[in-house]
Amino acid sequence: MLLSRIIGHRGNASQAPENTLASIRKAHEAGAQWVEIDVVLLGDGNLVIHHDQSLRRCTNGKGRLLRNNLETIRKLDAGSWFSPDFAGERIPTLVEALTLIQELGLGLNLEIKMHRHAVKALVEPVIATLREHWKDNDKLILSSFSHEALLQCHALAPEFRLGHLFEKLPRNWLSRARDVKAVTIHVDCKRLREARAREVIAEGYELYCYTVNKPEVAEKLWCWGVKGIFTDRPQDFVG
Repeated sequence: MLLSRIIGHRGNASQAPENTLASIRKAHEAGAQWVEIDVVLLGDGNLVIHHDQSLRRCTNGKGRLLRNNLETIRKLDAGSWFSPDFAGERIPTLVEALTLIQELGLGLNLEIKMHRHAVKALVEPVIATLREHWKDNDKLILSSFSHEALLQCHALAPEFRLGHLFEKLPRNWLSRARDVKAVTIHVDCKRLREARAREVIAEGYELYCYTVNKPEVAEKLWCWGVKGIFTDRPQDFVG
């Protein structure tokens, strides 16, 4: 298995504010062996862990990330929206997240989030940062919905394994996966049917599904041959 049967989605998004160091710690405490987080680009070229184009949903800030710099981002509260217990939690840099994940001995699915900027502007510094700060490539998968981003990842760093993300499997999913030399396929559990799941598996790919928060859904997927799930609630599936 290339990832894990249970992958903490954005860390442990049910017990801490998503994509924060606290959320990564909570995933580890829950027994998850892998986590998934999102890397995005700021206007000054710095890399941070965040999902949206905007700051509004998960911080006390506003505006697009591409209109903000690291100095501004570091002053924002990324925890109070979730719970007063996490007041003062910050948006972490990619390096901070990589450091903590390795200290905890976790595997990482790093999703490359494209937000209206040139692909190279994000992919090149992500690859450079990983080469400098990540030690075990067997515990790393890079994924993206962006086919172009995955193409550039493979061209720049063929040593890193890739997962192709889809909401719904397109008819040409296989050619797209082969194009980027993907090793895993990641699909929205709500838009997957058993026949398509078995099609992916028959082609030799490990199939992972997001975002699965109900044990009965996970059991159905595992019966189809799905290797693992991304979940906001790893504590419900581990142990």
